[in-house]
Amino acid sequence: MENNRDNLVEPLTAPKTETVPEAAVQTKPAKKKRSTLRIMVEGGVCIALAIALSYLKIPIGLEFGGFGGSIDLVMIPLIVFAMRSNAGWGIGAGLIFGLLKFFFAGGSAINWQSMLLDYVVAYGMVGLAGLFHRHFKLLPLAAFVGCLGRFAIHYLSGITIYKITGLEKILNVETASPSLYSLIYNGSYMLPNTIIAVVVCCLLLAMPRILKQPE
Repeated sequence: MENNRDNLVEPLTAPKTETVPEAAVQTKPAKKKRSTLRIMVEGGVCIALAIALSYLKIPIGLEFGGFGGSIDLVMIPLIVFAMRSNAGWGIGAGLIFGLLKFFFAGGSAINWQSMLLDYVVAYGMVGLAGLFHRHFKLLPLAAFVGCLGRFAIHYLSGITIYKITGLEKILNVETASPSLYSLIYNGSYMLPNTIIAVVVCCLLLAMPRILKQPE
């Protein structure tokens, strides 16, 4: 009888463990590599497009009632790229564009600090639009944040590097205040640029394929 009972008892076996196919494990780094490559290619295309658009501008000079800067569409590709990637990639693209713009699109500066702030860092801040990269319906808000970041750097440059030292007149306003002068000076071209960027981004909402990151 004991032998029969022993035969009825199932032998103990180790629990089965599901193994992940080796091919599935290998696809994850490959997919990440393809995603990084895609972002880099898109970034290069958007930077090149922004450089091309930098030649199509309306100068805000004395004849237009302003004192510097220009109206253009260069921030649009940078904003779209930041939304399709993220803030880190967007800032990086802006930094590269700012440097290229200075050397190849008629940049001017009084010293290397001016070049760094008014071009490299200023356009890098446009990439802050990427803070909203998962929320495409907020594209106009993202554009505003990117433009505000760029304006903040120009304003900082105006009260430090280009700081006025006496009474100056700008747009019929006489002031000896560097902060007010910088506000008016940089606002004369950043305000219309911001309005244009927000309006264009509102129109782009009707084209979600341009904004959404492919899977």
